[in-house]
Amino acid sequence: MEIIQKMISPQGYFPGNPHYPLLIYKQVFSGMNESPQAIQDRLEQNHWSHSWVDSIYDFHHYHSNTHEVLVIISGECQVQFGGDNGSIYTVKQGDVVILPAGVAHKSLSMTDNFRCIGAYPFDVGIDMNYGNSEEYLQALKTIKEVGLPKKDPIFGEKGLIFNYWK
Repeated sequence: MEIIQKMISPQGYFPGNPHYPLLIYKQVFSGMNESPQAIQDRLEQNHWSHSWVDSIYDFHHYHSNTHEVLVIISGECQVQFGGDNGSIYTVKQGDVVILPAGVAHKSLSMTDNFRCIGAYPFDVGIDMNYGNSEEYLQALKTIKEVGLPKKDPIFGEKGLIFNYWK
């Protein structure tokens, strides 16, 4: 399995994350033998909750008070991370994206059948930020307070996330 890691630096009023890289686990679920419900159950067992099934918004947004996982369950999507000049990756069925708090993301294009499961490692009211100057200073403070999740969303207690997030 290939793992992509990328530190996302601040761009304008998109803060990125100074401590943890964006992670993309390529083809974790190749063949997608697990149903969406089974994946949601696995996420929940690994303390990543408040899951949903949908696509990725087509505008830049980020969460300052929590990390986020996106498990691609069908189709393909080109996603930009970090803001208007950010890195662009294509994710497809079977991939897992782990976004540290503060990392902006938006879909640039997607296939008609694109769907993903999203979830979060902390039981908090998930905030939405849009790269506005008014939210920036508070977001920077909040991001610093977000620690490591208890478990990797897919691989659990001794999961791969802990090789990259320390």
